[in-house]
Amino acid sequence: MEKRVAVIGAGPSGLTSIKGCLDEGLEPTCFESSDDIGGLWRFKEKPELGRANIYKSVIINSSKEMMSFSDFPPPADLPNNMHHSEVLLYLRLYAQTFNLLPHIRFQTTVISVRQKTNFKVTGQWEVETESREGQRETRDFDAVMVCTGHFTQPHLPLRDFPGIESFQGKYFHSWEYCSAEGLEGKRVVVIGIGNSGGDIAVDVSRVAEKVYLSTRSGAWVVGRVGPGGLPLDVVGSSRMDALIRKLFPSWANTMLEKKLNQALDHKLYGLKPKHGFFAQIPVVNDDLPARIISGRVAVKPNVREFCGSSVVFVDGSTIDKVDVVVFATGYNYSFPFLPSALQAKCGYRLQLYKHVFPPALTSPTLAVVGFIHSFGAINPLAEMQARWATRVFKGLTALPTEENMMKEIEKDTAAMYQKFACSERNPLQVDYIPYLDSLSEEVGVRPNIPWLFFKDPTLALQVFLGPCTPYQYRLTGPGKWAGARQAILTQWDRVFQPFKTRVVTEPKPDVTHSSKLSIIMFLSGATLLCCIFYNKLHFASYFSASSFPRSLQLFAG
Repeated sequence: MEKRVAVIGAGPSGLTSIKGCLDEGLEPTCFESSDDIGGLWRFKEKPELGRANIYKSVIINSSKEMMSFSDFPPPADLPNNMHHSEVLLYLRLYAQTFNLLPHIRFQTTVISVRQKTNFKVTGQWEVETESREGQRETRDFDAVMVCTGHFTQPHLPLRDFPGIESFQGKYFHSWEYCSAEGLEGKRVVVIGIGNSGGDIAVDVSRVAEKVYLSTRSGAWVVGRVGPGGLPLDVVGSSRMDALIRKLFPSWANTMLEKKLNQALDHKLYGLKPKHGFFAQIPVVNDDLPARIISGRVAVKPNVREFCGSSVVFVDGSTIDKVDVVVFATGYNYSFPFLPSALQAKCGYRLQLYKHVFPPALTSPTLAVVGFIHSFGAINPLAEMQARWATRVFKGLTALPTEENMMKEIEKDTAAMYQKFACSERNPLQVDYIPYLDSLSEEVGVRPNIPWLFFKDPTLALQVFLGPCTPYQYRLTGPGKWAGARQAILTQWDRVFQPFKTRVVTEPKPDVTHSSKLSIIMFLSGATLLCCIFYNKLHFASYFSASSFPRSLQLFAG
């Protein structure tokens, strides 16, 4: 009999979890509280309590090739950095292609997830749900996958802002923001310089009298457009880039910050943070520097207090007659339907083995999927988590003992806090490629680059020197996809296609056959040497970013 798996949430993580179950011959039932798929990427004119919300102008930070699922390349005609409506279109195509919709029960909210009384023997769970009409139902499942995300509970720290209770203007959390409508001619203060704060400041500045962007710690700001006008994360996310940073971490960070400041002097603009570039996910915003230089956005320090309609900052400066304050102060994370024992923390993070499995369960039949932060796109990370979890559920992959998992969690947490600027609002962060490689080893799908070099040099060059796209994890092992090689070799075609709205023809340079051969031989030799280093180091802590220039360019720095 097929094992029954409850999947909670039908956003990107939930959809790929359903597919992961189907790929392993499991029987998934997905519970989605709304009436549609998409999660965060389903725009709503009015925010709905308990659900993630986005604003009308949202453009995804990661490019389409980097955020795609590993066996479903995006349509070539879609733009590289998609509008939220196009992201939702991609998710709909994914759900339709793999026939995921019949496994989803819409307008059904999960109330509680409890271990059955015989859990030690069966590993089963009781899942209680409630329909929109208020009808409750309890069903038994062999496993549970939690895919509810972490942008549903706004963090509004009003106690940190004296005088806010008597503020004469309007204030709200960025979760409530949909568009700049109604803010025409207003004086607006945005508190917080994460990606939402930056986006909202830019969006509002197009219609407001003035926008003041208040930041306590500053941030590194990068754009989506990289060298040559290509998507920045595509040209800066190869395994070679990661190797360079692994070998020369301090130098790579220094040179990258130097490059960033050549384009945008962060100190001059009042943006420079205390942390290094790689310590925290940067603000991805193409327009913020232009709004600052034009005076439409003014960067200010942290707010000290509110006095009537005035906002006083910690440097003593005051802005009078403020109409609206937007708190872009992040989110709290919680899983109210789970037993409290499963929500234990190690530092700021949840106590989860490899950010997926609670270590204390006698049977590893509950997994958290998609609760992760990284310099790369979340979809490939969630997909790999789901592929691993479903194989554990099926008994094809075993976990270490509870003691060993706890030791690794503590070790991983200490290393993470030393490397990244974690906090209550940013409880965890992982290195993109090393984390994917770590999980892919558990699944048995990590690409063997040295062997690939001898077997298929053309593909090996793309895998090592090209962008680390998710298709690499479908080349071998369980879930191998016959189209993975072609997807990798044609990924640049899909990157270039959206630009071909007006083709400019130029005479091609004459490259002789011998020149081509010399280039191939040179690259092959260089790649072989790099692969040897790559295989030796095992990459315990290298990175891949969706928001920084190619490390290879640093040599020109």
